[in-house]
Amino acid sequence: MGLSIIILAAGQGTRMRSDLPKVLQPLAGKPLLAHVLACSRALAADDVCVVYGHGAEDVQAELPEPDIRWALQAEQLGTGHAVQRAMPETPDENRVLILAGDVPLLMPATLERLLAETPAGEMAVLTVDMDDPTGYGRIVRANDSVQYIVEQKDASDDQCRIREINTGVILCPGDKLKSWLANLGNNNSQGEYYLTDVIALAVADNVKVHGIKADSSMEVMGINDKKQLAEAERALQARLVDELMQEGVGFADPARVDIRGTLKCGKDVFIDVNAVFEGDVELGDGTKIESNNLIRESKLGASTMVHSNCHIEGATTGANCEIGPFARLRPGAELADNVKVGNFVEIKKSTVADGSKVNHLTYIGDAEIGAGVNVGAGTITCNYDGANKHKTKIGDGAFIGSGVELVAPVEIGAGATIGAGSTITRRAPGDSLTLERSKQKSIEGWAKPVNKDTK
Repeated sequence: MGLSIIILAAGQGTRMRSDLPKVLQPLAGKPLLAHVLACSRALAADDVCVVYGHGAEDVQAELPEPDIRWALQAEQLGTGHAVQRAMPETPDENRVLILAGDVPLLMPATLERLLAETPAGEMAVLTVDMDDPTGYGRIVRANDSVQYIVEQKDASDDQCRIREINTGVILCPGDKLKSWLANLGNNNSQGEYYLTDVIALAVADNVKVHGIKADSSMEVMGINDKKQLAEAERALQARLVDELMQEGVGFADPARVDIRGTLKCGKDVFIDVNAVFEGDVELGDGTKIESNNLIRESKLGASTMVHSNCHIEGATTGANCEIGPFARLRPGAELADNVKVGNFVEIKKSTVADGSKVNHLTYIGDAEIGAGVNVGAGTITCNYDGANKHKTKIGDGAFIGSGVELVAPVEIGAGATIGAGSTITRRAPGDSLTLERSKQKSIEGWAKPVNKDTK
């Protein structure tokens, strides 16, 4: 028996007070809907359909996955109507698992348990007990089986006291679901077609409805406003950090780290407070990340040290590198082993070979730096002529003095020394000292400028 998953993602989410569709609101660096899709893929379903509506083009453009079937709900007539839009191409013989695009913390293990504990031909609802169930549909049971779900606005005072609520996750036989959906009515306070009404129809058809409880209310929380989005963010960050700690990663304070993508760590990695990781980041064995760092789409080699207040994006390093404090590695920065990049240094689209040092107040762009090079403080590769970028090449063992301007395209030979304060516009030969300075002059009697502002 196959499995179809239908994800309801058509709502506008007016309480978000945002032009961005609700299911595209970011959680740990990914849209809410992306988290639900990731959970769905873990179940190995042979059919996944997303019912979309508000911001339709934006939703499809953000998640251009070829294995998704899309169903448009142009009119927002309720959850039952939304599922109806997905059913024509859903195989009758499949079980149908219905999820919500704004419930992003669901774990595959919970859904696997729901599938395993529901016999073929029967139905199940994922429920949870809440201390304050206000606003949620209540589960009404008899003899431990679910009889129906009553929405808050239609519930009696006694039903409002029920603490077991509907999470919106429902499992049904495909052929029976189609017939139940065809018999839905909208005689309720909202004038909508409620998906939850299929439960009473199933009971009337003598189909048993199982109520299977999730382990925590946080896992099944729906996201309706920015406050709930922030609560979900903290819950997911705690989960991600806990998984890394179980793998042996050390954290100075697990509550003060954000992972907005995928973070892979080797052995003996330590991460200090206020570190943010975005996209795919990999930290090699023994890497240390000090406080207040942003690392995005980068791979750092073993035993690399990142001092405080660095910004690293699209960069790679070899082993035993030292970066910062206050350094910036931009996309295309490639450091080999034992490279040091010091404070207030920016490197962009450049390679730095083994053992080279760029310690202070320096910009390196569109450059190839050889092994064992020392780049002095205040050095600039002048790579942009106003229209095009040009390359600087520095040979192995070269020494670049302080305050040097290397006007690209230019090449510094191996073993060359460039005197401090030089502006180099032509090739500097290897194993030689190259200087370029004007003759020092002193002008006697020169008057300093006077501030003409009389206010």
